[in-house]
Amino acid sequence: MNLVEAFLAQVAARPDAAAIIAPDGRVTTYAELARASNTRARAWQRAGIGAGDVVLIARGVSVELYETLLAVFRLGAVAMFPEPAAGLKGLRLAVEAAQPKAVATTALGHVIRLAFSELRALKGLPEPGDDDVGEEVLAHLPDDAPALITFTSGSTGRPKGIVRSAAFLMLQHELLEHVRRTKQGDVDLISLPVFILSNLAAGATSVIPAGRLTRPAKLDGARLRVQMAASGVNRIVAPPAVVARIVEGAEPMRGIEAIFTGGGPVFPNLLRAAAKAAPNAEIHAVYGSTEAEPIAHVQIAEIGEADWVAMASGGGLLAGKPIAEISVELRDHEVFVAGPHVNRGYLDKRDDASTKSEHNGVLWHRTGDAARIDEQGRMWLLGRREAASGGLFPFAVETAALSWPGVKRAALLAGSPRAKLALEGERLDASEMQRRAEAMGAIDAVIVRQVPVDKRHNSKIDYARLKKLLA
Repeated sequence: MNLVEAFLAQVAARPDAAAIIAPDGRVTTYAELARASNTRARAWQRAGIGAGDVVLIARGVSVELYETLLAVFRLGAVAMFPEPAAGLKGLRLAVEAAQPKAVATTALGHVIRLAFSELRALKGLPEPGDDDVGEEVLAHLPDDAPALITFTSGSTGRPKGIVRSAAFLMLQHELLEHVRRTKQGDVDLISLPVFILSNLAAGATSVIPAGRLTRPAKLDGARLRVQMAASGVNRIVAPPAVVARIVEGAEPMRGIEAIFTGGGPVFPNLLRAAAKAAPNAEIHAVYGSTEAEPIAHVQIAEIGEADWVAMASGGGLLAGKPIAEISVELRDHEVFVAGPHVNRGYLDKRDDASTKSEHNGVLWHRTGDAARIDEQGRMWLLGRREAASGGLFPFAVETAALSWPGVKRAALLAGSPRAKLALEGERLDASEMQRRAEAMGAIDAVIVRQVPVDKRHNSKIDYARLKKLLA
């Protein structure tokens, strides 16, 4: 069974249940979503789209986005998403690499694309009409048929295309469900779009957060809490920056049963803030990468007092035990992973050289992250391997610094003969910060107005900008 077939099984079981709730409160049922996606599929079939054709999707997170995705999957076509953070250059490189046949976008998007030769050459897919209502469209392709192409900037800055097959997407969904354990009636606030696909296969209701999801750190937490209460949300699935906005200044949200966060480092201060804001919730941090999701998982209830102390004193960031379905090797502290849900190669095979290797007959993916494994088999993240120097690892220092009074964000720039630790916060005492930094190594503490982070997730340190800031 693939994701579309799993979704259609949910449609048959609970046609009138809410599938997606839009930011304005509009409810789309499973039956309505099935009909709308089928109508789009029929219209695009008439437009010449079929199995194996690549369709560039350029529209924001909305009900229509999922109608579009399901329609593409129904046809056996391949959905393609460029990396938003890569900008116009990244878009052009992605189009060149994936060679899409058509573009599915909004009316405004069709106007804008005419300004770019790469997009102007693509077939513009029409909105469906009354004539497109009819017999169900559902292509049956081999499990290894490509279904989704996404791009990641990677360490080189050039977008790397990642191809996921229908079977790969379903396996990823099943492994994430081992952590999430979705039950009938769950209503999730989700700002990680791929998880809405998973929810449609699991039969849960997905609530799209109000606000610009491309700027998660600027979302209005109070507005989100009102939206959650109105929609009956009992679980949150969101990256750290969004969870931080929701829990900041919140009165106890006793109806929240679980919070799942990942896609960026989940530091102890956020875990504790989430536990305070949602006292009845299980708090989960999931570690993974675009090429391998999930890798490891930890629940706040599993973190002992000695673990909190270790994180506050330079032991790294606890990510928990690797999931049973993945193999992990550490090579000079760097994390290599292998398993059935680990991406086996990039769209452009030239990109494989930097991250793929065969060892003992097994294909391994190099994550670029440094870690250590403790005596209990748990993974402690130490930050990007390339950012370590002189025995200092970024997460070891940054995680500890976040336990210091007033520190909101910390970023280590390793270097010789001394490293620099950028600290952002309120009423930070320079001499006290230097004393604490010095206790961890040859480190100069630098108080800055704002530590630079990535634009997309607002949770990963932008070390290139940090280097310029501290120069």
